[in-house]
Amino acid sequence: MSVQTWTFIIVGLTFALYIGIAIWSRAGSTKDFYVAGGGVHPVVNGMATAADWMSAASFISMAGLISFMGYDGAVYLMGWTGGYVLLALLLAPYLRKFGKFTVPDFIGDRYYSNTARTVAVICALIVSFTYVAGQMRGVGVVFSRFLEVPINQGVLIGMGIVFFYAVLGGMKGITYTQVAQYCVLIFAFMVPVIFISIQMVNNPIPQIGMGGKVADGQYLLDKLNNLHVELGFHEYTKGSKSMIDVFAITAALMCGTAGLPHVIVRFFTVPKVRDARKSAGYALLFIAILYTAAPALAVFARTNLINTVNEQPYAEVPEWFSNWETTGLLQYEDKNGDGLIQYYNDQNSDFANTARVNGWADNELTIDRDIMVLANPEIADLPNWVIALVAAGGLAAALSTAAGLLLVISTSISHDLLKKQFMPDMTDKQELFWARVAAAVGVCVAGYFGINPPGFVAAVVALAFGLAASSFFPAIILGIFDKRMNMQGAIAGMVVGLLLMLYYMLKFKFGIFDGGKEAVAGLQDNWWWGISPEGFGVVAMTINFVLSIIISRLTPAPPDQIQDLVEDIRIPRGAGAAVEH
Repeated sequence: MSVQTWTFIIVGLTFALYIGIAIWSRAGSTKDFYVAGGGVHPVVNGMATAADWMSAASFISMAGLISFMGYDGAVYLMGWTGGYVLLALLLAPYLRKFGKFTVPDFIGDRYYSNTARTVAVICALIVSFTYVAGQMRGVGVVFSRFLEVPINQGVLIGMGIVFFYAVLGGMKGITYTQVAQYCVLIFAFMVPVIFISIQMVNNPIPQIGMGGKVADGQYLLDKLNNLHVELGFHEYTKGSKSMIDVFAITAALMCGTAGLPHVIVRFFTVPKVRDARKSAGYALLFIAILYTAAPALAVFARTNLINTVNEQPYAEVPEWFSNWETTGLLQYEDKNGDGLIQYYNDQNSDFANTARVNGWADNELTIDRDIMVLANPEIADLPNWVIALVAAGGLAAALSTAAGLLLVISTSISHDLLKKQFMPDMTDKQELFWARVAAAVGVCVAGYFGINPPGFVAAVVALAFGLAASSFFPAIILGIFDKRMNMQGAIAGMVVGLLLMLYYMLKFKFGIFDGGKEAVAGLQDNWWWGISPEGFGVVAMTINFVLSIIISRLTPAPPDQIQDLVEDIRIPRGAGAAVEH
């Protein structure tokens, strides 16, 4: 059977499974809709959290980034995994004991202010919509290649599926759907990387195989380093980023992880604080399976790509090359008319000069980083069912996170804005109705971002983490560990941190103030302290921390009951059922 036929079968079966689970687990109350009734088993919640956490950025884009960046891509591995540990140990148990299942709800009650709650809602919406933009681009990439439908139409199909199970089932439907999606995505990720590891280094364990020897006796990483140097790229196993930027991106991703509202809410779906800790541990185990294999997949994909296309006649390119060309995500331009594909780093001036002396053309191949994981099975000539399975895994990763983000958007509007501020007397049924309306609006906005993507997946997601770090992280940390922290400090810190991050992102990532996207490449030398937009969240976060602490010390202390509450949520006796305040 063809790849498209296999894709229709496998994607169709997984979509039917997701819809079936949504119908079976549909929400009948706001507690079901917001926190799945609070009775999810820790192992189940761990799998759902892993699926929620491992978005299209993890499945589709992270290995693609590492494939092109080499050692520099390690910042994403360190930042995202380290951030999850930070969240699990430092925040989740305390927030679970506090008993508020949304970040704006925690901030509103902890800082005894509806203004703080509103600022937190705005932050949650900005972070969630920025994050969901990356997921929808991932959906569009998969549909455009494997189902051979226009990207716009593919995004609409994907959003229809998410709309169905997110709006019908809420957190209850999302939780059990995400368990199925985790199984799909981890199987889809590991099967091809194991196949390719056996194929290239005769080792079924890709994490070890990455350091093995290929058929000619060379170590795989040595061979890739040599290929990189020959083509004018920096050595694959050596970094080119400045140390400060590596630190900044890693820290921003870590702290942003700990402030992501759609991940935090998962710890309220279990019965007890002890279960929140257990589910965090299980989730880390489930996440590690993919994250330890991603560097291996990146190495295999990069080696296969260079060996397959460089200096090859364009008229004889393999079928996968032509398939991805039709999507516009891979482009070839024969600059010197010799009919061969020249793939070099023409931005390396020394190498470019040598290339011109030898009569070579400048680089003729443009590859979107987001296609590497999806194209890898085709490049390695794996069976068609494996290629289709990867497509289904990419959709599962993107849709699972999109659903979690839509829930954050809906709860922020229905619970934190309408119920807590404008319509306090609304019934449970009315709140559930408005939550579904908000989710429907969120689906439409997410679909727009999928049709008009702002960049490649991991870069957009990294910006969402920067926004979460600069706005939420200080307010949550200080809210748990500093009983002197008050509403004035928290509000000022969140507003300044968020605005500063937004300004830097718009200026240096999108060129809003300096001539548009075309001018972005030339702005790199003007980065403040040499820190990229993906890492600037740590600077904005630090300013948020300092400003919050200073202002809180210059203004009245919080009420005594708030200070007592802060002391209470840190007492270890909370290993039992969480106390509602």
